[in-house]
Amino acid sequence: MEYTLNIRGRLVELEEPQVMGILNATPDSFYANSRMQTEEDLANRTKQIITEGGTMIDVGACSTRPGANMVSAEEEMERLRKALPVIQNTKEQIIKESEGMPYPIVSVDTFRPEVARMAVEEFGVDMVNDVSEGTPEMFRMVARLRVPYILTSVQADLRGTLMAFATKVQQLRDYGQKDIILDPGFGFGKTLDDNYQLMNQLEKMQVMELPLLVGVSRKTMIWKLLDCTPDEALNGTTVLHTIALMKGASILRVHDVKQATECVKIVRRLKD
Repeated sequence: MEYTLNIRGRLVELEEPQVMGILNATPDSFYANSRMQTEEDLANRTKQIITEGGTMIDVGACSTRPGANMVSAEEEMERLRKALPVIQNTKEQIIKESEGMPYPIVSVDTFRPEVARMAVEEFGVDMVNDVSEGTPEMFRMVARLRVPYILTSVQADLRGTLMAFATKVQQLRDYGQKDIILDPGFGFGKTLDDNYQLMNQLEKMQVMELPLLVGVSRKTMIWKLLDCTPDEALNGTTVLHTIALMKGASILRVHDVKQATECVKIVRRLKD
């Protein structure tokens, strides 16, 4: 299905799947190579995502990996206040220097309404990515901010995921939220078998008639199955990206942008 997003009055088409590059302004995200602490690191990662074909940048400042220490909202906001100006300024400079390049969308990865508000109102972030399956407080906030919202499932199976999505999407609509993206939540509230069963049935989520985001990059479901480490999980990640695209994913959330954009090109050619 063909979807569009309204990004501050600009329509973004999802007919061709988009690649969202992960940028973690944290010291403890599960994949060490995604952790960006200095201004130079933040700028270089922003450039890398854009020049390798990423059209979205997902900025997180509070790790949600299993066992992570949950930082306070104040610490999360402080990290974002340091990171977002560097990311936005780098993005603007690249766009100024490159003719015809798609304007990159910046998303904030947070489950806290007050953090979402700060990122959107103070730094012009375009979208909110919430891995918590949402709360009424967050739903009211994103509807007020008028930005697209990524709703993540923490349910274990397809039936539970679809039921939760149906309930939450209706709540969002009741608050006036327009643009909604669904993330099945691979790795959240699921066993290894649950993750693969859900991936095998991913195309059935098209019944919701909303764009799907898939985030499996270098996750436990890959490296535990293959008996390797996150550093060695790129090949497995690409396999799952291919399957997800064939089953209708509109957005891939990834660490390795170049490889994901190549995957999109090949799958698109097969479908043309």
